[in-house]
Amino acid sequence: MTEQIDTVTLWRPVGPKELKLIERLGMRAFPPRLPEQPIFYPVLSEDYAVQIARDWNVPASGSRFVTRFEVLKDFLDRYRVEHAGSKAHLEYWIPAEDLPDFNKAIVGRIKVTAAFGEHTNQPTDDP
Repeated sequence: MTEQIDTVTLWRPVGPKELKLIERLGMRAFPPRLPEQPIFYPVLSEDYAVQIARDWNVPASGSRFVTRFEVLKDFLDRYRVEHAGSKAHLEYWIPAEDLPDFNKAIVGRIKVTAAFGEHTNQPTDDP
């Protein structure tokens, strides 16, 4: 009998530069945070990720992508779900120093589910 792995589906809006770095990591990890980015913010709903990407980030950066990925629930149990404004805006606040462990807890590949703005050529899901 195979063991069931308990995962949580998360989403994250990313810009073209971050997406290129994710591609270089084989679509299996997020790049390290920059010094001015002490927190990594994956969100709990695709609608929220789309809202961030389309309504907030595209006007600022020109293009944005929404990624979807699975993370081991046991890892996420260390963190609280945070409300970022409304009840629909739920996210985890992962300290930058915990990102390597977060990446190890990703199950499978990071997938692009939506693209907005200019320069929105998406990577394929083919290995």
